[in-house]
Amino acid sequence: MKEEEVILVDPDNNPIGTMPKMEAHEKAVLHRAFSVFVMNDRGETMLQQRAAHKYHSPLLWTNTCCSHQRVGESNIEAGKRRLQEEMGFVTELKELFSFIYKAPFDNGLTEHELDHVMMGRYDGEPQINPNEVADWKWMKPEAVRSDIERNPDRYTEWFKIIFEKFYSHISQKP
Repeated sequence: MKEEEVILVDPDNNPIGTMPKMEAHEKAVLHRAFSVFVMNDRGETMLQQRAAHKYHSPLLWTNTCCSHQRVGESNIEAGKRRLQEEMGFVTELKELFSFIYKAPFDNGLTEHELDHVMMGRYDGEPQINPNEVADWKWMKPEAVRSDIERNPDRYTEWFKIIFEKFYSHISQKP
């Protein structure tokens, strides 16, 4: 099976090529990515715990799902595809914002992504894919924020960066 490719981009999100995912993470090359946050009617955010065999950040908690767009795939299409693959459901998604971040890992890999953050609503139980996800839970955003402050080692590096921006976005008064 061919390794998944990521879309390399410049800081303005213009595509400049593709590269195998592992190579992009080894070389810390800027590439397109997305992060999905799903919330329920009680105002809780669905978190997932990454599977134990993941090549980085195993068993750490993170947002509902995240991954990389494929060539020719919109952000929304990619988010829905990955939500189905990881969490076993699909819901409508809305793009909130995008930003660039860089997060190095102990294993020598680096996430350097132009991340498109999306949000959806769902009140059911996911049917998690055990190859991707070890566990899941609902948490109020305020509780997530507090727990990240108290227990930062329980969360993925990118989630700690993205969550603060997401929290600021959802906390804004209209």
